[in-house]
Amino acid sequence: MPTDRNRQMILVGFLQAQNCTTLASSWRHPESRTDFLTADYFQTIGRILEAGKFQLAFFDDRLAMPDMLGGDHAHTVANGIRCVKMDPVTVLMAMAAKTERLGLGSTYSTTYYEPFHVARVFATVDLMTGGRAAWNIVTSVNDGEAANMGLAQHMEHDLRYDRADEFMEVVLGHWDGWEDDALAIDKAAGLFAHPDKVHRLDHAGGFFRSRGPFTVPRSAQGHPVLIQAGSSGRGKRFAARWAETVFVAYPDIASAKHEYAAMKDDIARHGRDPDAVTLNTILYPVAAATRAEAEDKMAVIDCGYREVDGLSLLAEALNFDFAKKGLDEPFTEEELASMSGMQAMRDRVVRTKANPTPRDFLEITRRGRAREAIVGGPKEIADRMEQWFVERACDGYVVGGTHTPGTFEDFVRFVVPELQRRGIYHRDYNGTTLRENLGLPRPERGWWKA
Repeated sequence: MPTDRNRQMILVGFLQAQNCTTLASSWRHPESRTDFLTADYFQTIGRILEAGKFQLAFFDDRLAMPDMLGGDHAHTVANGIRCVKMDPVTVLMAMAAKTERLGLGSTYSTTYYEPFHVARVFATVDLMTGGRAAWNIVTSVNDGEAANMGLAQHMEHDLRYDRADEFMEVVLGHWDGWEDDALAIDKAAGLFAHPDKVHRLDHAGGFFRSRGPFTVPRSAQGHPVLIQAGSSGRGKRFAARWAETVFVAYPDIASAKHEYAAMKDDIARHGRDPDAVTLNTILYPVAAATRAEAEDKMAVIDCGYREVDGLSLLAEALNFDFAKKGLDEPFTEEELASMSGMQAMRDRVVRTKANPTPRDFLEITRRGRAREAIVGGPKEIADRMEQWFVERACDGYVVGGTHTPGTFEDFVRFVVPELQRRGIYHRDYNGTTLRENLGLPRPERGWWKA
């Protein structure tokens, strides 16, 4: 792995196969493109990220529109609050067709898909993209997703992570099914592949049964890169065991340095090399040639926010209907305990404010707004990024868009050259596979059993 002298920053484009970015108001921005239902929209973003030498484009996903607030979807549709959600893998493949080196990652839920299906989808994507695929492992968050998948309610938080642990054993077991040299394709001898190098899994566990043998040979990078973003205590333990790159959200450098060191220690306790797992924190850049111009851009972004955006996204993330409470009415202990979605978000609010109200949740989480946006010219943004990177508060950044494709165009135009000038971000890709470009080793079969 790189030493501090030649350690290079990771950049990930944070995308959604929907009508807006994670910022629900982004579609209202006067410069946002409106053709988000076309391949060209996503292919344009892919080309911009690749021009900026981003290692990865990553698609977030949920399996329901945010309709928890008031138990109805009318406000979601009227306000465009992430109401369009296409299949991210399909969109990802459209982007793959117009890029050559950019890694391509997508979210698939361990709660609502079967391991064999997920293993086959991502192994196929990995082959079709020449070893550029990544899978973001999630357990999903709310009852709306459960309802869409034919279930009455979402599985309890820790239980779904227990299930996800076994899900990983099945997926990785299938990915290990073919040895690297199993394929012969020897026409003269009439041998397609070596039978003794293709193995059945025969898994029978508490949650899953899956026989095999798997139907997709290994790719140029062995198997897809594993992404995880769990921020609860149980989610962090899951990430420390399985993830090869972790997405985090740190509000300040002091807590970031503490959490970064703690996660690296947890990875080491699982017998894994902590330097081989990258931790990348969220970044919302508002970049321009000068700080004054960037501040003008930020004013336009702020004007797009509506309170309903924040309340709807809080209800979705916490699996609790915020319409049941007045804005300044404190939550009861029972109500706080019943929030079964993103528990780390709930816990951060409770630590910050005793007896929080919905208004407190809006202010502390800044849900629906460009929270922790970094506003400035190339120097201001690069200074902030370099400080966190050099002081080991992160290994890189997941760059979110305030509008598309403008956020990424501005970042690549103004910030990337400054990072490259400072020698902390590469000028070109290291190789053809995502692992090569992330500095990750090619996985040996069975690594996960150690």
